[in-house]
Amino acid sequence: MALASRLRRVFTVPSSLSSQFASIRLNSTLTSPKLFISGLSRETTDGQFKEAFNPFGQIVDAKIVRDRATGRSKGFGFVTYTSIEEAEKAREEMNAKFLHGWVIFVDPAKPREFKPTPRSESGPSETGFRTSKTVGWCG
Repeated sequence: MALASRLRRVFTVPSSLSSQFASIRLNSTLTSPKLFISGLSRETTDGQFKEAFNPFGQIVDAKIVRDRATGRSKGFGFVTYTSIEEAEKAREEMNAKFLHGWVIFVDPAKPREFKPTPRSESGPSETGFRTSKTVGWCG
């Protein structure tokens, strides 16, 4: 009996610890009024998306990111409000809520990272020749 109670204490997560894990997503403060929304249904349209976030303030821009080739939703989008306070209110109210049957997560949008364009190795070099990795020099 004593062994069972000790094991239960070891494997039980304290409620204060679980509440800390639940609030980790909300700990970061907003520095811009732009929000990143993930977990969207592939069936959600731009209009429905904007309508869901409209009650929290004036929206500057709301769009769902789509695949270039197929036009299908990638399952995430961005909403930009006129002020950080409106964005914070939307984040608090909509985070971990259902939208069209899917649980969505609302986080601060991060600035886009600069990625240099990859240098093509198959193109001509300074000497006018190009390199083929399988054959060698081509003229």
